[in-house]
Amino acid sequence: MLTLSLVTALILFVLLGSGVWIAFALIGTAWMSLALFTAFEPGPILASDFWGSSYGWDLTALPMFIWMGEILFRSGLADNMFRGLSPWLNRLPGRLLHTNIIGSGMFAAVCGSSAATCATVGKMTVPELEKRGYDSNMAIGTLASASTLGLLIPPSIMLIVYGVVMEQSISRLFMAGIGPGALILALFMGFLIGWALLIGNRSGGTGVAAPSMSLRDKVRNSWQLLPIVALIGGIIGSIYGGLASPTEAAAVGVVLAMLIARVNGHFDRTIFRDSLFAAVRTATMIAFIIAGASFLTSAMGFTQIPSQLAQAIAEMGLSPTALLVALTLLLLVLGCFLDGISLILLVTSIIMPMIEAAGFDLIWFGIYLVIVVEMSQITPPVGFNLFVIQGLTGKDILTITKATIPFFLLMLFAIALMYRFPAIALYLPQAM
Repeated sequence: MLTLSLVTALILFVLLGSGVWIAFALIGTAWMSLALFTAFEPGPILASDFWGSSYGWDLTALPMFIWMGEILFRSGLADNMFRGLSPWLNRLPGRLLHTNIIGSGMFAAVCGSSAATCATVGKMTVPELEKRGYDSNMAIGTLASASTLGLLIPPSIMLIVYGVVMEQSISRLFMAGIGPGALILALFMGFLIGWALLIGNRSGGTGVAAPSMSLRDKVRNSWQLLPIVALIGGIIGSIYGGLASPTEAAAVGVVLAMLIARVNGHFDRTIFRDSLFAAVRTATMIAFIIAGASFLTSAMGFTQIPSQLAQAIAEMGLSPTALLVALTLLLLVLGCFLDGISLILLVTSIIMPMIEAAGFDLIWFGIYLVIVVEMSQITPPVGFNLFVIQGLTGKDILTITKATIPFFLLMLFAIALMYRFPAIALYLPQAM
């Protein structure tokens, strides 16, 4: 088994390292594993897995949520969020730095993409914060870290992928992501408040307070947040209340996003076309990776690597806590070289038998897995958010990575809290 596992891993890393598309790397690894180590014909298995993974009602939600995010990305939503939030944050320690955290959380709830959240919010907040004298490292750290919540706060593309592959309820996964998402937001804001009180205010890193506004002006600016809040509430409320499936809610979200963009005056034929084509490209890429991962899952089943690996780990007698620590370290290392979707699909292909044998709730494990993927978004060399920030600011990757370290550690702490108190993730789905 060890030789087979090493050869399979070597094939995969050689293909990934050579620059082959991720989907082709997964397909090539599965094909060579079947051809070299089993008596089965790879062709019929490939055809069956591609067909089986390419249809399904649940999978329809994926391109719809991506399209919704693309529409909002081009509609000036970030401008509205900044104008609506900033007047209320002037008296909070850290002042407008909180717009990165709250704005990212709000946009994540209507987008589902970490990179889109980072780019959209960052284009608006980073120039404003620099102009007002805020600490650049803290501005970068809060933006890069909080925008990863696009992977967790529903609607989440990662949770849809996990739910489809693992045959888990996407509605329950969405509900399970709300509690941990709110927890991480609270931890980020708490750290920012502590930093401002202890360091930022003394060093001048919290900028200059903006002119105070009357309550009437604050409320008037806050009206710009209502369409966003309505969209978030409509999607989550319809799913939680049983009025719509995630796919139906995604379709409603697309229509509402078009209406919001139209009301903002930033929706025309060009935006419609560009957003549609961008959504098709992204959704096709993800669907192709899912199909490749499905083929790899079948190949791993035929080679019996997952079951033997699970048996070997079971014989080691690791406690669930030790197993989770070992998995977290492994996933963080893999996250340095793989994107989030590939990481989730590789995990579900190879190590899920041992997770089930250890007795972990699969809904809870899905949330844990997505948080680890969030952490990989700010881990070089394949941390997508780091590249987005680099494009926005021109700073080097090491400087950006250093700014995200405190928030990386806070995500680890959130995992520990979620392990100690599983209800953080499981209360809402169990109450549905």
